[in-house]
Amino acid sequence: MKYKIIIVFLALYSCTINTTKIDNRIPYNSKGFAYIYNDEDFKNNIIKGKLDSSLMQVSHSNLNNNTLIKIINPKNNESLTIRNHKRIKYPDFYKILITKKVADKLGIQSDFPLIEILEIKKNKSFIAKKAKIYSEEKKISTNAPVTSVQISNISKNKKTKSINKKKDEFVILIGSFYREETAKFLKQRIIKEIPDFNVKKLRIKKQSNKQTNLISGPYNTINFMKNDYILLKKFGFEELDIISYE
Repeated sequence: MKYKIIIVFLALYSCTINTTKIDNRIPYNSKGFAYIYNDEDFKNNIIKGKLDSSLMQVSHSNLNNNTLIKIINPKNNESLTIRNHKRIKYPDFYKILITKKVADKLGIQSDFPLIEILEIKKNKSFIAKKAKIYSEEKKISTNAPVTSVQISNISKNKKTKSINKKKDEFVILIGSFYREETAKFLKQRIIKEIPDFNVKKLRIKKQSNKQTNLISGPYNTINFMKNDYILLKKFGFEELDIISYE
């Protein structure tokens, strides 16, 4: 029994690449949705603090005041470096609280405000490394094969109108593993210990010979994703990335 507990601990530890604790001096890095601030949510006590909507302001609930944060819109690669205005509590599902001015600056969509957050330290080599990694990830994404089926090519009547924009879909990245067996092991633990979880959403995706991802999804609405995200957090995950489904 003790042996099984140790395996579970190692599995959970290995998959939480992005379960960075703020106080261990490792720069914070996370991917998910931003909460776009509005005064009504403050008045209704959904947000536990106030921002100035007329200014470019952000709040991260765990990072210290005045911490430099780089916010990236992965959809268009626009980025903004800004200081954490103050620590405000907002719904745990979201990665950061931002004003509409920030959202507009980055071209963030209000229905799916996907972002990436990088805490900027004075260590320039780290910043350069993160920039290089992000650049490489963008290159891989750009060169990835198109997996959508073009129905219009089958039809004899080829019209431009038949080419519809694919609706955005997202997944919760539960963990990345070197061995596929570890991903399978954790998947079975989730199925066994979270009976309310929609097991049909759990997927094992082979990224390369050295990386296998355990994901949940895809989702095309935030509300459905939020329910599963909360269940996973209660299971014991401290931080979970949300990424585009490709």
